[in-house]
Amino acid sequence: MTGRVDRAVPEARETGRLEVFSDGVFAIAITLLVLELKVPDVAVAGTSPKALAAALLHQWPSYVGLVTSFSTVLIMWVHHHAILRNVCRTDAWLHFANGWLLLCVTFVPYPTSILASYLRTNAAKMAAAFYSGTFVLIAVSFYLFIRAAFRKPLLSPDASQEFVAKTRRDYMFGPPMYLMATVSAFLNERLSLVICTLLWIFWATTITKNTRA
Repeated sequence: MTGRVDRAVPEARETGRLEVFSDGVFAIAITLLVLELKVPDVAVAGTSPKALAAALLHQWPSYVGLVTSFSTVLIMWVHHHAILRNVCRTDAWLHFANGWLLLCVTFVPYPTSILASYLRTNAAKMAAAFYSGTFVLIAVSFYLFIRAAFRKPLLSPDASQEFVAKTRRDYMFGPPMYLMATVSAFLNERLSLVICTLLWIFWATTITKNTRA
């Protein structure tokens, strides 16, 4: 009995370290998103409730970017947690795949800032394409992550095979769908944002239905 406990402890501890490190990165990425919201610079002569309200409304692209990106990062964290619940071991490939995914996650605040700054300019299409293109990389990274995680040597004995199979199928659609959002940005930047928003709603619905108890 002692031997069994000794083998189980390092496996759980190793997976736990990966999750704790990843949770910290996700938390930082989400926190950085709110830094895009700036205090409106209202001239002294125009310091009135109406002027401040107009200035706050003028920052609507920042609000859109914050809500969309925050929701996306939050849903990615939920997916990440659900995936690792089915994993009991880690190895170098999983660590590298996880690290690349986290790199992409920490990058999200930058295209969010670009989108907020240029959405009302002639460069709006390029800003939207850059924003949605970031999620193409994230979708590819997530697919590589599950390929690394869902290998037999790493899977938990009680892993949900239904969840594993469904996740593998669903994640194949991520890269082409976000690529479509990127291409559509050159036609209409708001259409691109609508597609991105619909996708995070889809991912939220998917993980709600398929996460094992």
